[in-house]
Amino acid sequence: MADLNRLVDELSALTILEASELKKLLEEKWGVTAASGGGMMMMAAPAAGGAAAAAAPEPVEEQTEFNVILDDVGPKKINVIKAVRQVTNLGLKEAKDLVEAEKPLVLEAVSKDKANEAKTIIEAEGAKIVIK
Repeated sequence: MADLNRLVDELSALTILEASELKKLLEEKWGVTAASGGGMMMMAAPAAGGAAAAAAPEPVEEQTEFNVILDDVGPKKINVIKAVRQVTNLGLKEAKDLVEAEKPLVLEAVSKDKANEAKTIIEAEGAKIVIK
């Protein structure tokens, strides 16, 4: 059995980018999706019935949650870091690390209005944003 106290210490030492990568790896390994809410990651359990539920066709629903991805920082990196801080409430170091990452996820599972607002603020500083 794992030493849980050591595990807690190691997880507490992760940077935002490392935690994001861990989230992706756990999603792939466990077959779940993580949604953020109030700064905490919450895991959504897979649908009961497994393959049987996946085989049933689902009605097409309008997308209500969007991810804001920084596609290109542009020439004004410092201004982009400030804009990212404004829309995410991250600290200076976390925002800098996020901006310097390759194709970082700035906001996850936000409303269309919030995604467009973030896009407008960040693109005003010369960066390119993709909303998915």
